[in-house]
Amino acid sequence: MSRAPAPAAAPGSVTAWDDVLPGRHGPIPVRRYQPQAAIAGPGSGAGLVIWLHGGAFSHGGLDQLESHAVGLALAAAGHPVVAVDYRRVPPWSWWRRPRPGVLEGIRYPVPVEDVIDAVATLRREADDAGRELVLGGASAGACLAAAAVLRLGAERGPRPDRLLLVYGTYHAALPPISRALRARIRGRHSLMQFRPSTVERMNRNYAGRAEVMEDPWAFPGGHDLSGVPPTLVLDADRDSLRASGEAFAAELGEAGVDVTNEIVPESSHGFLDRPGTAAFDEGMSRAIRWLDRH
Repeated sequence: MSRAPAPAAAPGSVTAWDDVLPGRHGPIPVRRYQPQAAIAGPGSGAGLVIWLHGGAFSHGGLDQLESHAVGLALAAAGHPVVAVDYRRVPPWSWWRRPRPGVLEGIRYPVPVEDVIDAVATLRREADDAGRELVLGGASAGACLAAAAVLRLGAERGPRPDRLLLVYGTYHAALPPISRALRARIRGRHSLMQFRPSTVERMNRNYAGRAEVMEDPWAFPGGHDLSGVPPTLVLDADRDSLRASGEAFAAELGEAGVDVTNEIVPESSHGFLDRPGTAAFDEGMSRAIRWLDRH
């Protein structure tokens, strides 16, 4: 595997470098974040975290702050991290519906299969190091993480021990927005919210074919979630996608999953893309506390 320095400097307690993992669709670029040995050595109890950035299935990458800043923060807290740059689908329009029929280019299931292939390799690494394996992601990355776990369970493949899901979208169609949530996204907070039509366009663009919209391995929300490992669902306060996060957390609970659902106060969608803000700090603190508690 290649090993090259990460483009952005890491704090003294963290070493970061770029690498690749094998995948059925070709090499998968990743960035590894290793805490200093004193806080992440054998017996430390810190799990290996696989992290998936967001970007509406079509944008983002390893230099995105939602990927790089999160990797640095988790590693500085003692958790080795592998950020995965899964293949992304072509860009889509917030205003125009995708054309009917089969969409060309990279579509489902390629991105989620990159995640599944990364989990297979990193499951072995975690086992060899005596660590648990945590699969996490934000926004579209959270959807990919949850969908990968469902497919791995059905195929009896290697699975993570826990799921860390942040302001994700899990349903093919945005669930109804509650009165309480609607009150949090009024006025100036209504700008740039994901509306039901926006979610439909984003998801149809990712799906590539109309029938995929009903596939639980593409959009796990609303399907059988039994067997999913312990999960933290961390939502943004002023985010219409919180409707999907809260519904998904409720579905996990109904399926008997050990689920924790928390809301970061006064935060908006994408707060992990804004390091140095109160929402980023609070979100990372909650995630790290949950990781350490287990």
